[in-house]
Amino acid sequence: MALFSKQEWFSNIKGDTLSGIVVALALIPEAIAFSIIAGVDPKVGLYASFCIAVVIAFTGGRPGMISAATGAMALLMVTLVREHGLEYLLAATLLTGVLQIIAGYLKLAELMRFVSRSVVTGFVNALAILIFMAQLPELTNVTWHVYAMTLAGLGIIYLFPYLPAIGKSVPSPLVCIVVLTGVYMVSGIDIRTVGDMGELPDTLPMFLWPSVPLNLETLMIIFPYAIMLAVVGLLESMMTATIVDDLTDTPSDKNRECKGQGIANIGSGLLGGMAGCAMIGQSVINIKSGGRTRLSTLIAGVVLLLMVVFLADWVSQIPMAALVAVMIMVSIGTFSWESIRDLKKHPVSTNIVMLATVAVTVGTHNLAIGVFVGVLLAAMFFANKVGNIMYIGSKEVEPGKEREYQVVGQVFFASSERFIAAFDFKESIDKVTINLSRAHFWDITAVQALDRVVIKFRREGTEVELVGLSEASATVVDRYAVHNDPEAVEKLMGGH
Repeated sequence: MALFSKQEWFSNIKGDTLSGIVVALALIPEAIAFSIIAGVDPKVGLYASFCIAVVIAFTGGRPGMISAATGAMALLMVTLVREHGLEYLLAATLLTGVLQIIAGYLKLAELMRFVSRSVVTGFVNALAILIFMAQLPELTNVTWHVYAMTLAGLGIIYLFPYLPAIGKSVPSPLVCIVVLTGVYMVSGIDIRTVGDMGELPDTLPMFLWPSVPLNLETLMIIFPYAIMLAVVGLLESMMTATIVDDLTDTPSDKNRECKGQGIANIGSGLLGGMAGCAMIGQSVINIKSGGRTRLSTLIAGVVLLLMVVFLADWVSQIPMAALVAVMIMVSIGTFSWESIRDLKKHPVSTNIVMLATVAVTVGTHNLAIGVFVGVLLAAMFFANKVGNIMYIGSKEVEPGKEREYQVVGQVFFASSERFIAAFDFKESIDKVTINLSRAHFWDITAVQALDRVVIKFRREGTEVELVGLSEASATVVDRYAVHNDPEAVEKLMGGH
């Protein structure tokens, strides 16, 4: 594919330009806030957001998705920065990028197919709640002016699109920021602004190789952090890509996204920035403001840097209330309101998975733990459901002499006990035929269950014949079954 194909870069120039500017404005206070969380200078987060957004525009696998410094990543850096300092954080950022590139080449993004829709919904809802909660400090213990500005901002965001002629041509979040900034500058009311978040950098980023010893001790310090950063970064990026796929009805290349995130983080580390990943909030802002191609991501990164370096005096006067209004819009737009309505008609297990993902993610503020719990619960419910639909029937072929058992369904760790319990080992009979033509054996636990059934019948003096094994099941059974090996039989049945 061409590096600058029209479809991926220039098919939506106006929409991408305007949306990129909106995203750049929304990135500034977040990058500063995440720097404070991580315990580093604001410019570390701002340089990271610029670099990651620009690089991912070229290397990423999801056009229109925004990547930058994020809160999820910042939380993982706190201990490393406090105990070892910024230089080790930069080194960990470089290693994070290397690990993510390796993950891309190993095609680990394919693991996303094991994440159920209920987990994705829970993840989305949890992020929407976290985005809203992150705005509460800006709305606590403040004057009425802040509430008035925030409400005015929300009014502009939701009502401006209904204006004839211009309502659809300019993103309403951009109008909100410009109008409220103008109101603040004219009125001079005493409210919190972007400038109050921290000092903006006044120089362009420079190449910076981390000044840490290149030895095993350094690796042992940064490797655990790099692993966590790589996993959380890729997980949030893959989930965000899935959400943007749904919003735009277009596919993404998630393995390419893994590599792109890695390259972007290496670039960030070399320019004095912290590790980052995809941002669901800013990605939603971008899409809802009309951004669709890689150009929007590139413009967001470039405009961010130009504004904080060359227009710092203007940017510092943007009232936080305007950005809070934009993020509340993102929170409302991100939350899956249908999931509340669907609680009544969805299976209980689906609802439990979704709600557990929300609860754990919000409770821990750790996206990886929340998604892990959701995937684990979904797997357990699925295994239980599949295990319960196994059926074993029997019929007498010759009264008092021969019986045939018909096994239907999946035999694996969750259904192996039910499989064994379905046979009558005390029946006085000469021969048992076990028809497995409609069964599938998946794992060693299933094979061991079959071994136990065959051995128990033989100990009662009953001849056992297995028929109808599919080729796939036969491969597993032939490799691991021991019922024809006397020594292995004694070991398997010892004590039973």
